[in-house]
Amino acid sequence: MIQKPKGTYDVYGKYGKKVLYIEEIIKSLMEKYNYEYFRTPIFEASELFHRGVGESSDIVTKETYDFKDRGDRLNTLRPEGTAGITRSFVENKMYGNHTMPVKAWYYGPNYRYERPQSGRFREFYQFGVEVFGSDSPLVDAEVISIPVNLYKLLGLKGLKVNINSLGDSESRNNYREALKKYFEPYLDSLCDDCKVRFNKNPLRILDCKVDAEKDIIKQAPKTIDYLNDISKKHFEDVKSYLDAMNIDYVVNPNVVRGLDYYTHTVFEVEADVEGFGAQNVLCGGGRYNGLVEMIGGPKTPGVGFALGMERLLTALDYEKIDLDIPECIDCYIIPVSEDEVGYAINLCNRLRLSGFSVDIDYNKRNMKANFKQADKLCAQYVIIIGSDEVNSKILTVKHNCDKQEFKVKEEDIIMFLDDHDNCCCE
Repeated sequence: MIQKPKGTYDVYGKYGKKVLYIEEIIKSLMEKYNYEYFRTPIFEASELFHRGVGESSDIVTKETYDFKDRGDRLNTLRPEGTAGITRSFVENKMYGNHTMPVKAWYYGPNYRYERPQSGRFREFYQFGVEVFGSDSPLVDAEVISIPVNLYKLLGLKGLKVNINSLGDSESRNNYREALKKYFEPYLDSLCDDCKVRFNKNPLRILDCKVDAEKDIIKQAPKTIDYLNDISKKHFEDVKSYLDAMNIDYVVNPNVVRGLDYYTHTVFEVEADVEGFGAQNVLCGGGRYNGLVEMIGGPKTPGVGFALGMERLLTALDYEKIDLDIPECIDCYIIPVSEDEVGYAINLCNRLRLSGFSVDIDYNKRNMKANFKQADKLCAQYVIIIGSDEVNSKILTVKHNCDKQEFKVKEEDIIMFLDDHDNCCCE
């Protein structure tokens, strides 16, 4: 038997309904925020991720799915969303023909070759936003508010927003030099990867999974101690706007987001979920004022975040949060014999086009089996189509919970279903 690849999973049944429900919540929320939907290719030129994500990151050095196509071009399956959205912004010259800022949201699959664990897969889905063309701290605060409000809409509690600032280029360079000076005496005690990161991007040392618990990591210099006046003002304004939106946060200097393109605000959102373990971060993001230029566009500020759908669904399961997902259909149609199937499917099609959820007997069940099927589908009403109904154009409609029977003219069935939306299956 052929099985799915390691680190992937199938979506169906109740889990599939959960996924679709959350996708609809995300879509609705983005409409409220006035963000524009973007979709980029699942594979891109490998150079994009080497530039955008950074040569020193684990994503590029260890986790990407790389392949050559028949034209001998090196491509990479998308490991994250930001680089592709930024490439699209640059390639389509949105910096010249759009009203700034450009506010983008995306949702789709990504691929990383990492060890599968709870809530983490090799094929995983991300929802994220990117905002280009504004350096305002107000945008930073708005971007932070999006995942917080999404989690609140879904019923997650115990949320904790951790924020920090890397500062502008000057502040970040000062911090980078301070880190190199600090880590230089300890190089021999660091892992091999961190020895490489020391020269390429010492901030990545702070993200190391191998050395994370060592005192030399915990006692390293903090970014906020190296902020210049401009960076301090930006960070203070972000905090004031979060206060204005009643979003609680904690200034956590350990949040660094070591990817090469981050500047100024960085943040993570955690959930205090029992059984979730130490890996309780649900999303992360921040400002990246150098990324557009790095990918070949003009100097343009940007800020964004990404969250994993699998981690979110796992958190909802651990919290035992029941989403308000409709389980019932509006009606189930039973043609009594083969002679009534044409009439029944015509009615079924018209009701579907009128906005009702409808199913029909495909397998020529007897009446008792059909009512059992209606129960399984949690149908609010059963419409029975026999020869009398076809000839008289008067339908036999039964409420599937209390079994009350109605005779409804065919021309009035849509009005009847609209007026009798009182499912008792919940």
